Amino acid sequence: MDTMKTIKDLKASLPQVGRIEWIGIRSKRRAEVISVERVSISEEEGIEGDHYSKQGGKRMVTLIQKEHLDVVSTLLRKEVSPGQIRRNIVVSGINLLALHDETFSLGEEVVLKGTGYCHPCSRMEENLGAGGYNAMRGHGGITAVVVDGGEISVGNQAKLQNEIG
Repeated sequence: MDTMKTIKDLKASLPQVGRIEWIGIRSKRRAEVISVERVSISEEEGIEGDHYSKQGGKRMVTLIQKEHLDVVSTLLRKEVSPGQIRRNIVVSGINLLALHDETFSLGEEVVLKGTGYCHPCSRMEENLGAGGYNAMRGHGGITAVVVDGGEISVGNQAKLQNEIG
């Protein structure tokens, strides 16, 4: 009996379960990112109160991995806060890059689909100081669209849709 799994099989299985560590919204472009404990997310508007709401498109929600924030902090030799990198959600314990092009859940209700990589912009140099842009390269997280809306809170689980159950 052949137990060799294909790449497709491996991509469809991500048994690790992550955790939402931080949630942030910004009311308008270039506004300060405000940390919140919970937020509503809808299919039509994305994250309630965030400046990307009602814009639709492939970038309704941005996510970054906590472990990547730690890498960027190490590279820059200083602590980097989630608000500085301007993503909406920080998760730990799951490889976000494995969720690119996949459907995944946050909490009990919210389902997102990864749509792309969230590459750093020139703002990272402004927010993080010299070398900020290059420190973020490869560590910027992913973008997602909302498949099913609901409410999420810090502490909720994050997991691949196939692994829900």
